Amino acid sequence: MDRIPNSLSLCTENEHRTWLAAACRAALAAGDLIRERYEQPHTITMKGAIDLVTETDVAAEAIITASLTADTPGIPIMAEETKASHATAAERLWIVDPLDGTTNFAHGFPFFAVSIALLDRGRPMAGAIYVPLRDELFYAVRGCGARLNDRTISVTGTNRLIEALVGTGFPYQIEATLPTVIRQLKTLLPLVRDIRRAGAAALDLAYVACGRLDGFYEMNLQPWDTAAGWLLVEEAGGTVSTFSGTPFSPFASDILASNGGLHHQLLERIR
Repeated sequence: MDRIPNSLSLCTENEHRTWLAAACRAALAAGDLIRERYEQPHTITMKGAIDLVTETDVAAEAIITASLTADTPGIPIMAEETKASHATAAERLWIVDPLDGTTNFAHGFPFFAVSIALLDRGRPMAGAIYVPLRDELFYAVRGCGARLNDRTISVTGTNRLIEALVGTGFPYQIEATLPTVIRQLKTLLPLVRDIRRAGAAALDLAYVACGRLDGFYEMNLQPWDTAAGWLLVEEAGGTVSTFSGTPFSPFASDILASNGGLHHQLLERIR
């Protein structure tokens, strides 16, 4: 299956087609490298007490940067490992996480993804999340819906918390945020079917978009964690906001994504 031509059927505007093709092409190229290196020994560098980076993060980011620069010259890139953009949230720029779920990757836990989004005046317009080990490409264009490989995806329809499978994540600054994390879990866990914490926010958001999760929340994330997933959830019919219910921005400090029907109920429990 040639997914890039298939993905372009989502687009009616040439500029959007260019952005989506660039995002998909770069994500697939980086994913190929990540898959090849998955079972090899890794060189690990610590960015914090529990925040790590491998040589594969850096190599994948270089592949993505080269690909996006070739396909869309002149658009700056904000990427996790280099943060090599002087653009502001008001400008057009690429937001890149070359390997979301690095800790999982380094430990051989198979839950990680590549995440790429084109942000225009603070809103994601095109994006792709690629899961190398499952060969799953999630992608979306603003106003044109969301897809997984060659099929259209949508969020779930449940509006009952007890039927909901909800994802979450724990911040790297866990000592400072632990009371809030515990309080949210203590409040929400008895009310839902279950909670999952798998360690890759971009992939959690993609799973909300395709109906594998009914909701997802996390604090202290970065733009590259959420930009593409935000677009996927909204284009799949879901709702995304901050914990206070205000409109979301990838530069916000927290995110709640849901199927829409559960959004207000989840907001009441986690804020």
